[in-house]
Amino acid sequence: MIEFVWGVLVFVARTIIFVLDVIVSISDLYQLARWASGRGQIFEVPAEPKILSPAARRALDEAEQRRIHAANGTVQAS
Repeated sequence: MIEFVWGVLVFVARTIIFVLDVIVSISDLYQLARWASGRGQIFEVPAEPKILSPAARRALDEAEQRRIHAANGTVQAS
């Protein structure tokens, strides 16, 4: 009886190890494919920066001014 239980435990352990080996192999192949295709960077940088509209630039400038005034502790009247 103990041989049967031991055999089942060994079979389960070998099955788990096999599944983990397959998962690691697939992950390694995925990383190799990313490296070989040149897409192995952590992040992609756009080719050209997006040009902001004048309204967006004004909004960013106003937000920066509010941040500066808040950091200095000054109050700006609207």
